[in-house]
Amino acid sequence: MTHTLEARNLTVGYDADPVVDGLDLALPASGITMIVGGNGCGKSTLLRALARLLKPRAGSVLLDGSAIGALPTKEVARIVGLLPQAPVAPDGISVADLVDRGRTPHRGWLGGRDRRDDEVVADALHVTGMAELAERTIDELSGGQRQRAWIAMALAQEPDVLLLDEPTTYLDLAHQVELLQLLVRLSRERGTQVVVVMHELNLATRYADHLIAMREGRVVAEGPPGDVVTVELLREVFELEAVVVPDPIAGTPMIVPVDVHRG
Repeated sequence: MTHTLEARNLTVGYDADPVVDGLDLALPASGITMIVGGNGCGKSTLLRALARLLKPRAGSVLLDGSAIGALPTKEVARIVGLLPQAPVAPDGISVADLVDRGRTPHRGWLGGRDRRDDEVVADALHVTGMAELAERTIDELSGGQRQRAWIAMALAQEPDVLLLDEPTTYLDLAHQVELLQLLVRLSRERGTQVVVVMHELNLATRYADHLIAMREGRVVAEGPPGDVVTVELLREVFELEAVVVPDPIAGTPMIVPVDVHRG
């Protein structure tokens, strides 16, 4: 099932000065959307507002046309899932128990589990490569393994809209590519709307169907990566001198920084 998730004149922040100011955005109803921009541009703040973790100072976030803050918590949790940058697990919790917590929005008030819960948890562990580590505690895992455990929990939630804030953090390159390929499968095979905040520009441009570039709390450009990524945009958004060439494998834009000191 597809959903609409949008921001209208959204202003949100943490202290006196807003981080996102007067932003308008309608996320695509399908595919993978990547949000890119320099440090402090508001990417993560926007994601938290879209997930209802931050209350707007002005404007609104709408889920299927309704203000997301006014909707029942469980209803939102069945539709929208968020994996933040630095999630914190309870001490001593096992991987299996952590992933099982993703099923909470689908359970009744008594919290009983059924066969469907077991199947979904097992599938989430399998697709993230964590099945063999299911009985290990989170504290025993490497940084990359912990990240995959959290991703498995997000998948177990079975959200129709999955928001991920820099999910490739702590992952080596092989596991970064593996994760992004997993997100592509979720999008294409299950119809999950995937929204990812990314720092790795070349990975973002390769795997995005829709790219959003932000600077100083506003959207500078959005659209297919081939339309968005230009030398001028890289200079404006990232203060980066680079050339843009076709990726030899995917044909998507590939960014090659220019070493201005070498001439």
